Amino acid sequence: MAYHLESLVKILKQVLNLDKSQLWVLDHNKRPQIESILEKSCFLIDLFANSAPVVSEDWLDSLESQIRDAAYNAEDILESYIADGIRSRREYQIFTISPPDLKNVIEEFDSAKEKMMKKKLFDIDGVCTQMPLYSSSSSSSNQDPNPNNIVVGFNQDLIEMKDRVTGRSSKLEVIPITGMGGIGKTTLAQNIYDDSYVISQFDTRAWITISQDYNVRGVLVGLLGCIFGKLTDKMLQEKNNVLAIYLYKYLCGRRYVIVLDDMWSTKAWDDMMMFFPDNNNASRIIVTTRESDVANYVAPTSSLHQMRLLNTVDSWKLLTKKVFGEETCPPDLEKVGMKISYNCGGLPLAIHVIGGILSQAKRTQDLWEKVARDVTSAVANNDDQFSRILSLSYNHLPYYLKPCFLYIGAFPEDYEIRVSKLIRLWVAEGFLKPIDGDKSTEEAAEVYLKALVDRNLVFVRQQDINGKVKSCSMHDLLRDLSVRKARENKFLYVKNSRIHNLSEETVSLRRVSVHSSFRIRDVYGSMELMSLARTFLCIGSASRVILSPAFLNSRLLRVLDVLGIESHQFPEEFLKLVNLRYLAFACGFEVPGYISELENLQTLIVRLFSSPDWFRYVPPQIIFLPQLRHLKFVGTTLPLFDWDKRDWGVYSYSEEKNNIQSLSNVAICSPEIIDDMQDLKKLGIHFHSLTVITTKDLSCFDKLETLRCSTDFSSYTKTLMGRLIFPPSLKKLTLRKCDVPQIIFSTIGMLPNLEILKLQDSILESTTWEPTEGEFGMLQFLLLEKLNLVSWPVEESHFPRLQHLVIRHCSELEEISSDIGGISTLEIIEVDKCNPSIVTSARKIQEEQLDLGNDLLQVRISGSSQ
Repeated sequence: MAYHLESLVKILKQVLNLDKSQLWVLDHNKRPQIESILEKSCFLIDLFANSAPVVSEDWLDSLESQIRDAAYNAEDILESYIADGIRSRREYQIFTISPPDLKNVIEEFDSAKEKMMKKKLFDIDGVCTQMPLYSSSSSSSNQDPNPNNIVVGFNQDLIEMKDRVTGRSSKLEVIPITGMGGIGKTTLAQNIYDDSYVISQFDTRAWITISQDYNVRGVLVGLLGCIFGKLTDKMLQEKNNVLAIYLYKYLCGRRYVIVLDDMWSTKAWDDMMMFFPDNNNASRIIVTTRESDVANYVAPTSSLHQMRLLNTVDSWKLLTKKVFGEETCPPDLEKVGMKISYNCGGLPLAIHVIGGILSQAKRTQDLWEKVARDVTSAVANNDDQFSRILSLSYNHLPYYLKPCFLYIGAFPEDYEIRVSKLIRLWVAEGFLKPIDGDKSTEEAAEVYLKALVDRNLVFVRQQDINGKVKSCSMHDLLRDLSVRKARENKFLYVKNSRIHNLSEETVSLRRVSVHSSFRIRDVYGSMELMSLARTFLCIGSASRVILSPAFLNSRLLRVLDVLGIESHQFPEEFLKLVNLRYLAFACGFEVPGYISELENLQTLIVRLFSSPDWFRYVPPQIIFLPQLRHLKFVGTTLPLFDWDKRDWGVYSYSEEKNNIQSLSNVAICSPEIIDDMQDLKKLGIHFHSLTVITTKDLSCFDKLETLRCSTDFSSYTKTLMGRLIFPPSLKKLTLRKCDVPQIIFSTIGMLPNLEILKLQDSILESTTWEPTEGEFGMLQFLLLEKLNLVSWPVEESHFPRLQHLVIRHCSELEEISSDIGGISTLEIIEVDKCNPSIVTSARKIQEEQLDLGNDLLQVRISGSSQ
């Protein structure tokens, strides 16, 4: 598989030391062989890149296995020699690497090349038949980030469900939606849940996905999070029964609608039915499930809503919308297109997947005929028909997207994946194909993710005001496909509750993902089987499981994420894992300076779970790790120098410019350290009374786009906030728990690129904010939360590009100026837990705009007096 070669190419270039930045030299006698392998690897990559998608066949599977095994063999040999050299060298010493003969690898690559040439996988002209990765026509920010919201053939379902949900039957009613996987149960529930009329009929609403591996605490936290927003630390520490009481008491007396999505067992309902009081006020609970017995169990006296397959006409309508949008299908493709839609068997998810393939492929009759033949065989009447439909979407992926798709299977079902984490993991793995031009590896990863979203293989969960994906997930069925394909290709092994022991085959797997820190004990005994593994992920709730030295057996690890395992001593074994690119761990100890011996680290995440008094400072030498780009602390804020030392200049010992791009939850106390952070794009900073910083220090970050500031509310930081100068590159600014001087509004209002402003849990110097015309010219999103703001006289000229306004917990604010409704770009006003006068003014604004013919402005009220 070509993506294995992408990783190998990076290692070969590293071994050759082409940029002269490494700490070794290659034995000159070995250089010709390494250069030969590099040249052959690049040639094979080009062959794959210029080949048409091929339906999986035995000979192709054999060829991919041959390339994979040869690439793995070369990687193991070369990285072992590099790791051994780094571990044994003295400080700053240059060493020589002289790997053994790699003749077998060269022979395997030559053989693979010959097989590909004979089969003529590539076009005669060498022109790639796959879709371009990105183009001017496909990169528009106006595209729907979640195309699966297209609804065809559900009109009657929507009418019936809205009638049931908003009906006046006073008793609490449970409404089950049932049907096979991929038929559109969740889509129907989502459309009901987001319907403006439905929203207006209920005091509160919440949505939670149950899944097979649900836990009661997760359900409680999820429902409370929907209702209250971010939960307090005190609430998160409460026991399950206390959280259940919180939820029950809040719902008492309120008319609510709750969606319990993807319920798999009757036990799940037994575990949570007592959370929901019957207020005799027409509250509703919507349950989606694939299991009819679950549907009948949760609503024994009510009729379930059975989803139906789409008919031929609606199937064709859905496919054309997926492929052509508002355009019409060319006449020469209609016949074969109808055949494709018919062969999808009326299953919406299958049509979405096939539509994703066709929308990104050439619109030729030959290619569509090939897809039609594949669909026909995939939907044949057998037990694995749906799996084969989904496999078709995988087989048609270009080689550079396949590892990205497979990697998402490492996360649990229905898991909301932070895109920032996913991208950093992809980069650390080394399998990403570079994109020509000046795009960084992280930017290339964003392009790959968008390509998966466009193919409907990944769903958007959250996005920012500009449509950039912040979190994503994968449909259960697609994830099942990902996990199965990853295991078949020896790419990834997932251990969850249904898999109890690692098997002998894991010795040949590159990656292992464990879905709970509690289950990691089962893995320790098998760690010796993973001596050549490159990745170990533990994704699950935190627990104080002893972190085993067994990780030493996987001495070539690139990724180690054990954030959920709490350790009271720094595992010195980590220091021998010199190949690490990504390290995330939890600790109850001071972060040692000698962690800087891990010179290949790109991302370091530390979660601190003990008293903050234990932690003195971040050893500054970590900042100067040559490859480090992302440093994040979770659970506390740490200063970047030793409090007991006042000679801050001692930390400016490195003449090397650091490469830090994101730095979170730190208190920068030394100007010397700041001066070395010229590549910063994202910064989370806490200003303390001991902070030493000048007015120019933040403005010098000419690449900074995201800034989050907090303070200790001391008189010093109050003065400091008033004289800060922000960089003009800033796009997103969050001020949280700050003393906000009046002058700062003029300062940030003149920032030329500011698009997002969040003011949270802060004290304003003046309770009146009077915006000035000419300021905030680019602002699109504004959040006002827990402020002492009383008066906010806004005119429509003050925020000319504002799209989304959120006012939350501003109990002293008297009203929203009606003039704000005149902002032509305004789409959404959200009011959450504010006084009744704010609710009244928000609704008045909407009514005034409706009278003026503007029916696009949405007003969302939650948690407030109605």
